[in-house]
Amino acid sequence: MPVLIFFIKIFVAMAMVVTLSIVAEKVSPRISGIIAGYPLGAAITLFFYGLEINPDFASESAFYTLLGLIASQSFVYIYYTTSRHFTRFSVLISSVFSIFGYFFISYLLRLFNLNKPSIIALTLISLILFIFLFRSIENVKIDKKISLSNKVIFARAGLAASIVILITSAAKLVGVKWAGLFSAFPITLFPLILIVHISYDKEHVHTIIKNFPVGLGALIVYSLSVYKTYPIWGIYIGTAISFIMSTIYLFGLFAFLSWKRNITI
Repeated sequence: MPVLIFFIKIFVAMAMVVTLSIVAEKVSPRISGIIAGYPLGAAITLFFYGLEINPDFASESAFYTLLGLIASQSFVYIYYTTSRHFTRFSVLISSVFSIFGYFFISYLLRLFNLNKPSIIALTLISLILFIFLFRSIENVKIDKKISLSNKVIFARAGLAASIVILITSAAKLVGVKWAGLFSAFPITLFPLILIVHISYDKEHVHTIIKNFPVGLGALIVYSLSVYKTYPIWGIYIGTAISFIMSTIYLFGLFAFLSWKRNITI
């Protein structure tokens, strides 16, 4: 069973990362940024929390995933800010600073003994704040597309899979709050940002970052659904219901953006 779980994690992580890369190239970085807010990585992490530990642990972790979204948005903001000011070694420096920033913010959030209504309020406020901070970034499309080699694709997918495995393994050693904060780490967005930054320009990465908070509503919906459904219906039915709810949100978001004529695919 552990071997099977290991390969499931690898396969799903690879599928998610490759899908996001195709969307970024073939559709647009803007759409890819929105979809990156869909509960991809966090869903895997929370599912395996429930499978390898227990559904109640996953349920509580899902709620603290909301708080972790603040750190996740801080991650992309730090990457955006750093990449604007560095030309040489921009990818490396931005990665180091953003990863450090993520865990530093996570540590600070861990210090506060917030009740659940406060967590929801703080998460929603952060969403509005980061959308405001990214408002001046222009949406840039990839005009001169390059072909991603299999080596690059599998390297990125392998990075995402490694992070998934690391997080789910570490959950056994830490408490519920830390597990929830870790589950919000952008395990699919991060490798996507890296490959786009290396293959194209930082402006394309900034487009992804700009639209990332907009799509995070899907992850908020998913986390709240997991919190409610896992203890009652278990991880399989709970996961299905949660994905349906978050998908409804995402389709509703695209319908609204299309109606407002603010989206260009």
